[in-house]
Amino acid sequence: MRLSKSFIPTLKEVPSEAVIPSHILMIRAGLVRQLSAGIYSWLPLGYKVLRKVMDIIREEMNAIGGQEFHFPGLNPKEIWEQTGRVEAFGDILFHVKNREYVLAPTHEEIVAYHAKGAIVSYKDMPQIWYQIQTKFRNEPRPRSGVIRGRQFIMKDAYTLDRDTAGLDVGYALHDKAYRSIFDRCGLKYFVVGASSGAMGGSKSEEFMVKSEAGEDTVAYCEKCQYAANSEVAQSVAEPAKKHDESKTVYEISTPNVKSIDELCEFLKIHEHETAKSRVYMHDDKPVLVLTLGNNEVNETKLTNALGGNVRPCHPDELKEISGADAGSIGPIGFKYRIIADNLLKEANNLYSGANKNNFHIGGIDLTRDVPGIEYFDLRTAESGEKCIRCSSTLEVFKAIELGHIFKLGTKYSEALGVLFLDANGKEQHVVMGSYGIGVERILACFIEQNYDEKGLTWKEPLAPFDIHLVGLNMKSALVSEAAEKLYKQLAEEGYEVLFDDRLDGSAGVKFNDADLLGMPIQIIVGEKNLKEGKIEIKNRRTGEKKIVELDKLLDSLQQPV
Repeated sequence: MRLSKSFIPTLKEVPSEAVIPSHILMIRAGLVRQLSAGIYSWLPLGYKVLRKVMDIIREEMNAIGGQEFHFPGLNPKEIWEQTGRVEAFGDILFHVKNREYVLAPTHEEIVAYHAKGAIVSYKDMPQIWYQIQTKFRNEPRPRSGVIRGRQFIMKDAYTLDRDTAGLDVGYALHDKAYRSIFDRCGLKYFVVGASSGAMGGSKSEEFMVKSEAGEDTVAYCEKCQYAANSEVAQSVAEPAKKHDESKTVYEISTPNVKSIDELCEFLKIHEHETAKSRVYMHDDKPVLVLTLGNNEVNETKLTNALGGNVRPCHPDELKEISGADAGSIGPIGFKYRIIADNLLKEANNLYSGANKNNFHIGGIDLTRDVPGIEYFDLRTAESGEKCIRCSSTLEVFKAIELGHIFKLGTKYSEALGVLFLDANGKEQHVVMGSYGIGVERILACFIEQNYDEKGLTWKEPLAPFDIHLVGLNMKSALVSEAAEKLYKQLAEEGYEVLFDDRLDGSAGVKFNDADLLGMPIQIIVGEKNLKEGKIEIKNRRTGEKKIVELDKLLDSLQQPV
């Protein structure tokens, strides 16, 4: 491809709307341009890479027996209402045409719709259906470029099986295929246990990339590779101390003390002697949630423990429910359900709120003073705590989700009536699995892991071109003739070549653009070397250069620079 005839609008300056490396470089290198918040146009260079990613995905999906579909992005709302996901997705779901239709963020409902009546016998399964399709989510705060957008390209796949044993096989096939996809794309990734969220189902795993740009938080043990999304991650942490004797409950005046830190400073105590109180509404009924010290309530774990609809109690509801404002609430005298994190199990001599503003209570024995209290794993794991598998130290960090695989079971087949006859002639619901990959996220994550201060550092197989051929002074007959001959020769040898044949532009501009665009190999054609029958080769990733005889260039390309 000739750069003089290509639309690759590079930028010298960092765009103001971009913060993370992948977003900055995708705009500066002319891969994408923003149309609106969370909506991007893919320019020719970026779309060329995106097609390479999609080709890898197709090859691996076809290798496990996948059949490619193309489902419509515009779906009748009534199908989504049958599965309850209009409410589950809430405002994230785009509605169109007097809210009669929705723009699909995923396609479980549509797969089930097409399977109904078409899958009639156990002999029709297993099936693996997949597509690479544009999806839509009404993200309230799009960010990080294409990593969190409102319109995005997704590979989603679905297994249809006669039983859970078949689902296990399909799930394992996708796990293997995903690892092959991400390995071939050159990504450093790890796999974590996760919550299924609005997707539902019995089991799910996420494929993640460590990044400060990530929207997820992950707990990871380097020693044994235990990894889990913070929504489900567990750790070994120091529990509340159980004293031999329990004190009598007593009230303490604590003016203007609202937080655990303020309480510890006021009473000169350790935070492990305190129980923090949060009030939630569970199916419109109040629940008091206790955690040890400054431990945070993990709202996904809380929802999983309670089931149903869970939300934090609003400030204007607290006074009526507990008699106090936030910071003064506690278990003694609380009239509704009380649950606590496992680290507080059977703890005594605790301090917590008194359900009266500016007062706290000491000497609390949860077994003695809070009859009916229930215990669950409700806290968020933190860095420095011990791994539940090997007791090594956990690291908690941000990560980007590349892909997510789910065992859905019969949630959607039951809702939409997808039935088949088993070997005994009895009707059964089809057992489903769902498997998604963020196609654009693969590219963004690759860039997050492959760049330097000068720009992109591509490597196979995602590099847009194998070679960036730079003609330093194309107005020179010596340079232009040699460069044109090399361009033709390299193409005939099967190399993909980006040829900087621009007549204008200084050597510095051309070098900067070559480094910004980041093709694996640069071949620099300049008068000085040509006069000696030589040419320069540069390895973009390492920066190493060598001067070779022009007639030995092809042999040199077979060897590391």
